[in-house]
Amino acid sequence: MSREARAAEQDRAAGGRLTRAVDIGKGRCARASVALRLSRNTRRIRAYLRWSQEGETHERYVGEVDAATRAANLTQAWEIAHAAGYVTTEAVPPDSWASSPASRAVMSANKGRDTKPEKLLRSLLHRHGLRYRVGVRPLPDLRRTADVVFTKARVAVFVDGCYWHGCPEHHRPARKGAEFWQAKITGNRARDAETNEALRNAGWIVVRVWEHEDPEQAAQEVVKVVRSRQNAQSSTEDHG
Repeated sequence: MSREARAAEQDRAAGGRLTRAVDIGKGRCARASVALRLSRNTRRIRAYLRWSQEGETHERYVGEVDAATRAANLTQAWEIAHAAGYVTTEAVPPDSWASSPASRAVMSANKGRDTKPEKLLRSLLHRHGLRYRVGVRPLPDLRRTADVVFTKARVAVFVDGCYWHGCPEHHRPARKGAEFWQAKITGNRARDAETNEALRNAGWIVVRVWEHEDPEQAAQEVVKVVRSRQNAQSSTEDHG
């Protein structure tokens, strides 16, 4: 299991990243994880809380767990740790835009690059024989970064998250801080439209893919656009 996957597993079990905090004094917190160990003598599973403080790893015994799966045992261990007061929830900084620790954790977890939909689409495009650049500006002077760029064909692909870009099918307005988030998403959509226009005026083709779309269908659409542009360019060169 990768480091990222392990962190996600702990987040799910604890009920969020910000709920994995150990108070280490002076207003500081360390992010903890739960380790499960099977006792050779009793064959019982023991849970330990682990965290790093000033370069040293600290550990605290939480208790025994007896669920049927690893995920359930981790959840049970976190519940014990919270009930015993071994861990706390990180406070939202006074100047944070998030309305609660939970919303801050969710928004902080959103990646700006290399999301799962992006990586899957790139893998499929590569399988179709296409080569591309990742996370670059189609136009150096325009501060807009596309997720997949076909420089010679001048095709820019953007994989848009349903929440951040206001997907008409899956976007659900926030209940807390609704006015702020609505303005944020409206601004993102306006920026997307501005980006599309700027690139098209410069002779680029823009392809936008929603994160919920079928990856293979999205890949085929991109392949179709890129191949069409490549054929058109080749024809122009032949007649030139």
